[in-house]
Amino acid sequence: MADLEALLDDLTAESADLDHLVASLDGDGWTRPTPAEGWTIAHQIGHLTWTDEVAVRAATDPDSFAEVIREAMRNIATFIDDAAADVAANPGTELLDRWRRARTALAEALREVPAGTKLPWFGPPMSPMSMGTARLMETWAHGQDVADALGVRREPTARIRNIAHIGVRTRDFAFTVHNRPAPAEPFLVELSAPDGSTWSWGPEDAAQRVRGSAVDFCLLVTQRRHREDLDLVATGPDAAEWLTIAQAFAGPAGAGRAAGQFDR
Repeated sequence: MADLEALLDDLTAESADLDHLVASLDGDGWTRPTPAEGWTIAHQIGHLTWTDEVAVRAATDPDSFAEVIREAMRNIATFIDDAAADVAANPGTELLDRWRRARTALAEALREVPAGTKLPWFGPPMSPMSMGTARLMETWAHGQDVADALGVRREPTARIRNIAHIGVRTRDFAFTVHNRPAPAEPFLVELSAPDGSTWSWGPEDAAQRVRGSAVDFCLLVTQRRHREDLDLVATGPDAAEWLTIAQAFAGPAGAGRAAGQFDR
């Protein structure tokens, strides 16, 4: 429970930082385009709101969540975008209030999940820790889209270690979703944290390695920056290939961002 509480504290803080970016937006500000094609700032917050609300249903009422799954299967290609657009249609102040209620309710719901319980989701069932980490990752990633739309540079924090961790753990998934065999051998991933320390995953003697900035690695695995625009170095052919397809989020392979779209 201590680990879950720490994670939920990180999720709360990450949400508050994004909240600060959008809280003073007027009507035109909410309709400002973001780097995600077709998505305004309102769409970004609408998507987070809808997903948090659905996650609450998964944590508190599995039968109700099953209805969401059945609805999604009827229109799988556009279901997520349609849901984001529907929520984004609310006026900015109402949208923000709805997101605040949803994320608070989700944290409370995850605290109440009995130990050992797996929550139903759109992919494999998730523990409360996995669900919280996924929500933190999405909040940070969609927050990056909002920051890019507003021309704001966010100060990185140690919270991104959660995102880097899920990025490392989803290595094999990234290969699978691109119809490629997952590498048999583990990689060593060494990342420079915001405070100058080093975060690492994998065996020290691994032949294939990835080194670089933790922030850049998180931007890579959430597909918010192109590989060519990031401070990441791969050793070994499989590690190099991974950096071209890395994907920490569920679902089909994403299009990512074009090279040179953002200043370093």
